Amino acid sequence: MVNTITNPGTGNAKIRVGIIGAGNWAEYGHIPSLKLLPDYELTAVFSRDDNKAKDLAQRHGFKYAVTSLKELVEHPEVDFVLVLTPAPQHEEGIRAAIAAGKDVYCEWPLTPKRALSAELMELAEEAGVRHIVGLQRRLGPDYRYVRQLLADGYIGDLRSVRLHISVEYFKQLRMAALYYTVPEANFSSLLSIYGGHFLDVLFTHFGFPVTMNALTVNQFKEITIAETGVTQAHTSPDQVVLSGTFSNGAVLSVHLEAGKLNNYGLQLDLTGSKGDLKVYNSSSFGDTFNVIEGAQGEGQPLKVLRVPAEYNWLPATDMGGSAVELAHLYAAYARDVRERTALAPTFRDALKMHDVIEAIDASNRTGTRVTLT
Repeated sequence: MVNTITNPGTGNAKIRVGIIGAGNWAEYGHIPSLKLLPDYELTAVFSRDDNKAKDLAQRHGFKYAVTSLKELVEHPEVDFVLVLTPAPQHEEGIRAAIAAGKDVYCEWPLTPKRALSAELMELAEEAGVRHIVGLQRRLGPDYRYVRQLLADGYIGDLRSVRLHISVEYFKQLRMAALYYTVPEANFSSLLSIYGGHFLDVLFTHFGFPVTMNALTVNQFKEITIAETGVTQAHTSPDQVVLSGTFSNGAVLSVHLEAGKLNNYGLQLDLTGSKGDLKVYNSSSFGDTFNVIEGAQGEGQPLKVLRVPAEYNWLPATDMGGSAVELAHLYAAYARDVRERTALAPTFRDALKMHDVIEAIDASNRTGTRVTLT
């Protein structure tokens, strides 16, 4: 069965949502985003913990707290399935949604393996269902505005892109809720999660580099779970340094670092032939919003650039910055359904990030510069 959704935004038709997983990000980001947008209706929720699902349904107005994955994906009042479990569990939810003919959203990382992600994308396309991946940062109004500034020639020809992400999470002492980020096989490390999200922003808006050289370093050889004191071996990188070149000769430099105790956040610097742009934030993930500054000409002070209202696709809200980015993804998907556009990132975009991360691993392993295709 191929799912068809009556156009949202016309009459009383809504996209009816079923959620798999009831973790912190579901409650902080996904549910408020869906409740904010008039295109959506919270229909069903499933968790391996029945009490958790019932509690979430009661507090947020889901019509049903179901007791099995099969019941959720096959529910006649569910149009759109959200897979919000940790990455190693994504495959099960995605396969079930596709088999039921339902459109499916899945958090990034899509799965721990590129081959598996590619297989699931092919299954979704064969079934004729829409597939969406949670690479939502690219849809933030600030990043889209910066892209337009570049296109309009605000800084002239792009000469360099420099990104520094200092992550206040993924410390050596780690909360139990992040247990799945420790084993390397889970593909849920600094590089795969934060690298995937922020590199997707860079390469979506500024183009993919032609060549790249990578260094990845694991400084935290062991991780201790704060609540239990249990210590586990840790082999994933917590420092990643990249350099590269774009097709126009512009230079790329990236530094990702996990477990930062102070002075964490984002800084993105774009150097052009006629000026400069800077995007910064005091958090790598959370409530704070990016600030954009720019200057044209030589020897000029940077000034704050406000994002024009037309870049905001949302009703008024007090949600934090990371949740607002996610809400823009849901606004994009609703428009895709309604207007047959292609704004929301898909499983194909997930494959591109798999390719980038595999290239980073290959460069670090061989000590050579790699060419991206």
